[in-house]
Amino acid sequence: MKNFLSDPRFSGIEPFESKVWLASPTMHGDERKWVDEAILTNWVSTVGANIDTIEKEIADYVGVKYAVGLSAGTAALHLATKLAGERLYGQARPNHGTLEEKKVFCSDMTFDASINPVAYEDGEAVFIDTEYDTWNMSPEALEKAFELYPDVRLVIVAHLYGTPGKMEEIKSICDRHGAYIVEDAAESLGAKYRLDGKWIETGALGNFNCISFNGNKVITGSAGGMFLTDSREDAEKVRKWSTQSREAAPWYQHEEIGYNYRMSNIVAGVVRGQIPYLSEHIEQKRAIYERYEKGLADLPVSMNPWDRVKSVPNFWLSCLIIDEEAMAPQVRGETDYLYLSESGKSSPQEILDAIAAFRAEGRPIWKPMHMQPIYRTNAFVTVDGNGRARSNAYIAGHGADVGADIFRRGLCLPSDNKMTPEQQDRIIEIIHRCFR
Repeated sequence: MKNFLSDPRFSGIEPFESKVWLASPTMHGDERKWVDEAILTNWVSTVGANIDTIEKEIADYVGVKYAVGLSAGTAALHLATKLAGERLYGQARPNHGTLEEKKVFCSDMTFDASINPVAYEDGEAVFIDTEYDTWNMSPEALEKAFELYPDVRLVIVAHLYGTPGKMEEIKSICDRHGAYIVEDAAESLGAKYRLDGKWIETGALGNFNCISFNGNKVITGSAGGMFLTDSREDAEKVRKWSTQSREAAPWYQHEEIGYNYRMSNIVAGVVRGQIPYLSEHIEQKRAIYERYEKGLADLPVSMNPWDRVKSVPNFWLSCLIIDEEAMAPQVRGETDYLYLSESGKSSPQEILDAIAAFRAEGRPIWKPMHMQPIYRTNAFVTVDGNGRARSNAYIAGHGADVGADIFRRGLCLPSDNKMTPEQQDRIIEIIHRCFR
């Protein structure tokens, strides 16, 4: 990394006294009350008043009938995916996943926790390219995917950085093809989408829905997640699987594979203390987004987009993308990178290195799944159809790959809701200097 502190472009800017984080937990004190109660009453395992309370409160908030507290958002995604496979193809055998030899359409630009459950259940992910309007799954590419793979009956959709995808179009396509939706709302608790004229919370838009309380989310339990549904049968199935699939017998009896996925009453206590502050946290996140939007308006960049008619994000992370003509040279390997500084231009890695030198944390955009080494043999579908092997030495041009382009030109900005306006102004100034 170059020495930005001695670079004349950054003269007069001082490093932050304490690190400004991308997104860290924000505690209020109420969390300790419920954790202490769990300890004092000896309800520290996977049952207790905290779990019961937050399951009801989150279900009521999202607008579903049932919520099941689990150890992580990943656990929720796994059991949702497993359940979708069982509903489609029948009960799994102990040595066979519910999606064995089945293809599943998946958001491409997301964290791999969205996708890995397909592999857990012996299925094969087919990655659907992103669109520029919301940085989420492209409905047009999804329609192409059904043309290529008409037998697919499951779609996993993630809402990137707290911004709802184009769910009206995606749901319509899935309905026409008889496909279920697993909704990954891990990043988007509190975001809303307007469907058929009615505002609906993310986490209530799919057939099987998941949220996360990871430490960097808009509210946290330090860990934890939830499965959300209107089906009592589905909720009971997930609750059973999450507690090692114990049957109603006086001894330990098992007829299905189970998991140790239930949320602890202590983690639930932290979530219980956080829930009253959800709206406050979202407003703080929105203010951060809007300050970046205003402060960077004179640069050749734009913020992560959202549909201002059909959606209200929770603004979990504020991101930017550099205009193509303002991109300085940058190359990335598997674990390292190189870039050049050019007057009037910059690159995501230069900006990330610059703010890091002044003790602020940013992050690259999620690297698309079809570019990940573990999934490079999986199918990838764009608006043009098959997205693999699109280059041709004898034909001019190349196929669209929106996710790869956003990854190349985009980055996540410090979005911690404890960041002060003065700290954010300094970050904005550092970004301006990168383009000098």
